[in-house]
Amino acid sequence: MSGITVASWILGSVLVLMTLLFIFRIVLSWYPQVNLSRLPLSLIAWPTEPFLAVTRKIVPPIGGVDITPIIWVGICSLLREMILGQQGILTMMM
Repeated sequence: MSGITVASWILGSVLVLMTLLFIFRIVLSWYPQVNLSRLPLSLIAWPTEPFLAVTRKIVPPIGGVDITPIIWVGICSLLREMILGQQGILTMMM
């Protein structure tokens, strides 16, 4: 197995995992009474909050709705397509 194949597999797994975590954050944002500091929800909040905190400084809530997880789902999907998609950088290198 070449290094590019291993990198492609690892990067793909990380991007899919982050996309799923951001989707969970979108669903959890519908329930403001949920405490994200308690297990098992802290396992969703811990890896995503650094990304969301930076984005919240740039993009304010729209109508009281935090759209930053939606932005990060789009960013993760775009990165995955650009790097690992059918015409992606790592795919073309294989």
